[in-house]
Amino acid sequence: MMRVEVAIVGAGFAGLGMAMALRRAGVDSFVLLERATSIGGTWRDNVYPGVACDVPSHLYGFAEHPNPDWSALYAPGDEIRAYLERVAAEEGIAPLLGTPMLSAEWDAAAERWRVRTGGAHAGEIEADALVLACGRLTEPSIPELPGLETFPGPLFHSSRWDESAELAGRRVAVVGTGASAVQLVPELARIAEVTLFQRTPAWIVPRGAHAYSDSDRAAFAADPARLAALRADLDAEGEARFASRSGDPDAAAAAASVALAHLEAQIPDPALRAALTPDYAFGCKRVLLSDRFYPAVASDRVHLAPALSAVEGSTLVASDGSRHDVDALVLATGFASTQQPFADLVVGESCTLADHWSGGMTSFGSTVVAGFPNLFVLNGPNASLGHTSSVLMLEEQAAYAARTLASRAGVRRVDPAAERAYTDEIDRAAATTPWISGGCRNWYVDDRSGRLTLLWPGTVAAFRARLAAADGSEFLPAPIKRGTS
Repeated sequence: MMRVEVAIVGAGFAGLGMAMALRRAGVDSFVLLERATSIGGTWRDNVYPGVACDVPSHLYGFAEHPNPDWSALYAPGDEIRAYLERVAAEEGIAPLLGTPMLSAEWDAAAERWRVRTGGAHAGEIEADALVLACGRLTEPSIPELPGLETFPGPLFHSSRWDESAELAGRRVAVVGTGASAVQLVPELARIAEVTLFQRTPAWIVPRGAHAYSDSDRAAFAADPARLAALRADLDAEGEARFASRSGDPDAAAAAASVALAHLEAQIPDPALRAALTPDYAFGCKRVLLSDRFYPAVASDRVHLAPALSAVEGSTLVASDGSRHDVDALVLATGFASTQQPFADLVVGESCTLADHWSGGMTSFGSTVVAGFPNLFVLNGPNASLGHTSSVLMLEEQAAYAARTLASRAGVRRVDPAAERAYTDEIDRAAATTPWISGGCRNWYVDDRSGRLTLLWPGTVAAFRARLAAADGSEFLPAPIKRGTS
């Protein structure tokens, strides 16, 4: 049995960020568990053609590990994975790879977590605290389509890309027009005939991507202050986007105008343009960035079809009754986001985390949860962003968790009243945003409760200030033990 102060689950951005924060806070007794055989999180799992970040590279990294060598404004996925591997090596962080968390249960008598692991390091870990850094976009969402199991050809989710599938010269169907599809479809259209099934069109703005030259990268490496200034500028630009994404009338109208002009410039056919025009508020769904998607859809290599409603062998039936014969089927259908799969594995003082979140995820500070002592969740309730880099949020969460743990104040139990107050605060802030009232379905809102449970309804600066103001009153007073005074 292994005994540590902190067990961290997940070796993507969040897990590595947590490990670094603990080290900086003087907590060295921790273990980092990773179910896969390598680190990288979503950037390890997503290897589909065209995968890249839609946040500027120099903002999508750890503040303490600036990278002068990014190849472009928006880094491709393999570069981000390599960056994470390099950070882990530089920090000397060695996760237990191939070691999934099978369960985690709070032992009230011992006042610690008992984490059962499988795989390469199967056994049990005792930890004073547990940090779930499992990611929010890890488990593919597979649509319930009649006859899906009858499809005879290659069939896979975009995040589980089948490298062995021969797609060149074939008829390939892509289901979904979200972030992954917008990157994937132009690449597939270069080699295959694509049928794209769209349920709801997205708001798409110009990407304006550009590569960094050798001289750019050399200048960044030679002058760290220049690199820091670039990051600060990108941070300010990202924060400024919050207004348009969250429903500020003037900012949203201006951004929507840019998106519609982009659509008109790239889609000359009026009927196709109408089919690609959103009928809901700007920002209600994730706003996408692409300069290549519309031209691909307008080409003779892509056929746009309504939502897929059924599968009959190799024939796909759209919602308008049209039938499409294809050789391969790619599901770009998103992830299980509002109901996190890891929640079923975690048992607190009286229930599982899934039970506690049965009406939608709740927390205090988007990080700690009532009924789950010494548990910290990164990238969990209301910790995602729709306007800038999520790495900025998880760094703030990791710093808060490390600060709390470094105090070594014993068992910290969240006051249920503090969690309720924080949840009410989120609900009030979200009520007038397009995420709630914008006339669309999105992955930010819990279907069961209708609550905004994924996004933080504010800027990063506001979140930073909110956690900085946490003074420990969010935790219940430690009980007085018998025999003490």
